[in-house]
Amino acid sequence: MSRVKTLVVAEKPSVARDLADALPGSFTNEETHYEGDEYVVTFAVGHLVQLVDPEVYDEKLKKWRMADLPIVPEEFKLAPRDAKANKQLKAIHKLMKRDDVDRIINACDAGREGELIFAYIYETAGIEKPVQRLWVSSMTKQAIREGFERLRPGEELQPLEAAARSRSEADWLIGMNATRAATIRGRAWVKREREIQAFTPEPYRLVRAQFDPRYEGMWFEGNETRIFGDLARAEQIVDKVTGEDGTVEKMEQKEQSERPPLLYDLTSLQRDANRRFGFSARRTLQAAQSLYEDKKAITYPRTSSRYLSGDLVPQLKPTAETLLPIGDYTAGARYVLGLDQLPLQRVVNDARVDDHHAIIPTDAEHDVDRYSPDERRIFDLVARRFPSAPAARSRSSPAGAASTVSSPISTSRPARRPTRMPATRAPSCRSSRRGRASSASRPSSRTSRRSRRRATPRRRCSPRWRPPASGSTTRSCERR
Repeated sequence: MSRVKTLVVAEKPSVARDLADALPGSFTNEETHYEGDEYVVTFAVGHLVQLVDPEVYDEKLKKWRMADLPIVPEEFKLAPRDAKANKQLKAIHKLMKRDDVDRIINACDAGREGELIFAYIYETAGIEKPVQRLWVSSMTKQAIREGFERLRPGEELQPLEAAARSRSEADWLIGMNATRAATIRGRAWVKREREIQAFTPEPYRLVRAQFDPRYEGMWFEGNETRIFGDLARAEQIVDKVTGEDGTVEKMEQKEQSERPPLLYDLTSLQRDANRRFGFSARRTLQAAQSLYEDKKAITYPRTSSRYLSGDLVPQLKPTAETLLPIGDYTAGARYVLGLDQLPLQRVVNDARVDDHHAIIPTDAEHDVDRYSPDERRIFDLVARRFPSAPAARSRSSPAGAASTVSSPISTSRPARRPTRMPATRAPSCRSSRRGRASSASRPSSRTSRRSRRRATPRRRCSPRWRPPASGSTTRSCERR
C-alpha cells in the first residue's frame, strides 16, 4: 500500500521551491512538481484560469451592439488562460486526483487574489478532498515551518474567497459592458480629444529673488504669482528690485511637534516610492514582491494595514539586529535595541490588523549587495521606516516671512522652508493653467508628479537666469 501524501499548491514556481526547501525530507524535482515522502509540492503560474469571454455564452455577442447590452451571465464559466496555463492546470488536476493524496494545502499568496487562484483551480478539478490553508506573512524557512504547524481550515477562508469571486465577476461585468458601450458611443471621447488638440498655449512668467540673509522669495500680487500677457513686466520687476533693500513686514515662527509616520502598507509604500523615485505603483509592487519571495527580505507586501499584531513584538529586536551590520541603518537599529521597552502604543494594534500586518524587514540576514537597484530603494524605505515608527515625537520651529522691496510694484513671498532651496536651483513650474483649477480637476497634494503631468496639459518651461549676484530670476513657462 502506497504512503498517503499531502498535496501543496503554491502560486508560483519560486514559492514552491521555497516550500520544498523548508519542509522535512528530500524532494525530487519533476517538471510540474516536487515529490517528497510526505508532501507533493506543485505550483500555478499566477492565474491559470479565467472567466470566459462573452461570445462563449452566445455566438451573437461576437458583434458589438448596444441592443445586446448589458451582458450578465446567469452562471460564470471558467477556462484556462492559454495553452501553457492549460498544461500546468492539467498537471495540478492530475495530482489532486491521485489516490495517495488525501488532503490539499492551499499555499497560494495569503490574500484575496491567492484565494481566488486556488479556488478556480480546485473548482475546475471537480474533486472533493479536505483543504487547509497555509497563511504566512514571510517567506523565511522559519516562518514557513511555523505556518505549517498552524494550518487554518479551508472553510475559515470562505468569506475571503467569496469576496475574491465577487471582485472578479464585478470586474468582468463592468469591463465587458463598459468597454463595448464606450466603443459604440465613442463620439464623446473624439470630441474631447479634438478640444485638447485645439488648445492654444499661453506663456507666463514667475519672478524669484534671493535675499541676504539667505532666503528665497517669490513675487506675488494679490493671490497670483504668475505674470500673463505683458511678459516684459517680469523683466521690469527684476530690473527695479535688483540690489534694492527689502523690509521684512511679517515674521512667524512657532514650535510644532510631529508624530513619526506609521509603518508602510502597500499603498503608502507605492506613494512614497513614486514621490521619491518616480516609481509607478506596478514597479514598486514588483520590487516589493521580489524582496518578499526571492530575497526573503521583507514581509508580505500586499497588505492594507499599517500596524503590527501583538504576537510580533518579541520579533522586533531580533529584526533590528539584522539591520545593525548595514551602515545606513545602524543608528536606527541601535535606537531600537537600546530601548528597555519599545514605545509601541501607536504601532501595535490587533484591531487594525486583518489578514496581514504592516510591511517590515524580516529577521533573516540581508545581503543588500544582491538586490537590484529597484529592490535596494524599496528595501531602504522599509528599513528606514521600521525603527522610526516607535520613535518619540519630533519638534521643530519652522519660520515664514513676508518681505517688501522698496518699490511699489514688487512684493516677495517666501518659500515655506527657504533654507532647503539652494540659490542656484531652478524654480519649479507647478502648472501653466491660467486661473485656478476646479476642485474636481485640481490634483491633490498627494498626487504624484507623474500623475500631475497626465492630469494637466503638457508644458514647456525654459529658465532665464541672471547671475546669482543680481539677486533675481525670471522663468518663462508655456503650456501646450
